[in-house]
Amino acid sequence: MKKMYLLVFALVAFANTHAQNIDRSKFIKDSLVNYINRAITNWRIPGAAVCIVKDGKIVLMKGFGVKELGLMNKVDENTLFMIGSNTKAFTATALAMLQADKKLSLDDKVTQYIPEFKLDNKAAGELTIVKDLLCHRLGFRTFQGDFTFYNTNLARHDVIDRLGKMKAIYPFRTTWGYTNAAFLTAGEIIPRAIGRPWEAYVKENIFAPLGMGNTLALSADMPKAINRTVPHTLVDGRLTAIPYAAIDGLAPAGSISSSVNDLSKWVMALLNDGKVGARQVIPAAAIQATRQPQDIVGSVKHLNGETNFELYGLGWEIEDYSGHRIYMHTGGVNGYLTSVTLVPQDKLGIIVLTNTDQNNFYEALKWEVMDAYFKQRFRNYSEVYLDQFKAVASRQLQADRKLRDSVALMPKPKLSLGEYTGKYTNEFYGNMEITAGENGTLEMRFEHHQKMYAKLQALGCNRFYVTFSDPTLGKAVFPFFTFNNKVTGVRVKVADFIEYNPYDFKKVQ
Repeated sequence: MKKMYLLVFALVAFANTHAQNIDRSKFIKDSLVNYINRAITNWRIPGAAVCIVKDGKIVLMKGFGVKELGLMNKVDENTLFMIGSNTKAFTATALAMLQADKKLSLDDKVTQYIPEFKLDNKAAGELTIVKDLLCHRLGFRTFQGDFTFYNTNLARHDVIDRLGKMKAIYPFRTTWGYTNAAFLTAGEIIPRAIGRPWEAYVKENIFAPLGMGNTLALSADMPKAINRTVPHTLVDGRLTAIPYAAIDGLAPAGSISSSVNDLSKWVMALLNDGKVGARQVIPAAAIQATRQPQDIVGSVKHLNGETNFELYGLGWEIEDYSGHRIYMHTGGVNGYLTSVTLVPQDKLGIIVLTNTDQNNFYEALKWEVMDAYFKQRFRNYSEVYLDQFKAVASRQLQADRKLRDSVALMPKPKLSLGEYTGKYTNEFYGNMEITAGENGTLEMRFEHHQKMYAKLQALGCNRFYVTFSDPTLGKAVFPFFTFNNKVTGVRVKVADFIEYNPYDFKKVQ
């Protein structure tokens, strides 16, 4: 019975695929909603919202699933999602608007507005212009410093101060490296230039004129909103609701929350040279400034076999695909993944919002929609990406299971547990303390992550298996450094989702 069902399903799928190869225009109208519903089920996405804009009209605007797992509160077109780094296009556009108003120039030196700004390379800090902040070419590695900056209690001026202490991996302006703290610094130029905070400027000059009445500039406002989603992640294979990220210390880099209805107005304005009807809300020159390529990210190979360069403008990734120039960005914060895509020559915009940080559907759907409009064959990106996702997840689960099995054998650490306790410091991050926990464990608490702690369980020698109270920080193995049977330090490493670089903490007491 099951084999017959699968055979019939396969034949229907083949027939549908064959039909779509002939005329992909029907996919958007007749098949897309079913495709999305199937995909969010397969990906275990609690809620999603999708909008497609074409030729100045809404082709699709719809919510899918629920705001919070286990509750029957459905997502609609006005439901808020945190959009993460899709905030960056708003920040870059805001600064470009100020340039159009002759309040500043994107070629101005940063120290003209923030005299205290500096980099570890003194000459580079003095040469840095506003554009450098907006296109990730300061010389840092992607996500460098984010464990210190992201979801911590550091204020914006603290982030700028610490950015000056961060040691660049690459020479200035030679290598692209995604730097959230740089975008925060760019946003802080706004109050220095016009006396209004970043959040006030984007509300008054972008949100309000576009009619984005539900959009929130700060993450602190998201828990207070009525029509909002709840973030989710996987914890030991179970989809779980988690707290909202508190990232207003990096606000211009990623704190905005919005809905597909509000974002459709943003996208339609950007596709119409900044106009809403006859009103010029965003200067066309500002939009063009953000779309000028500034840096080479690398090359990308698409499923259709093309290999093209990936560039970066100001707050936008830029790619060529199937003869079309694409401006896009993605956003990821605790429990959310989103994408916004513009194809100006086709007057096409695609918005995908999800409330789990464990999916690649937010990326897959945009390519599926573009392929349909570009008359490419059906590739079922969602299933291709899902197979890849499951393979990686399986390897991670097996590796974690081995570590937990090792912990279950109750191996003894090389030294007594008391030797590992004490106070530690990292020159860049600050302070951390390890205390004795329950049942032979250790507990690690960080100065700037006051709501988070890590539990350490012995793996033998000087290695400990680490689980964080914030699951987005991942699971890890921390090695301790010793000399003459005394602990001298520990290497801390969080999930790559937060930062690739490890932190070495020195024991001071």
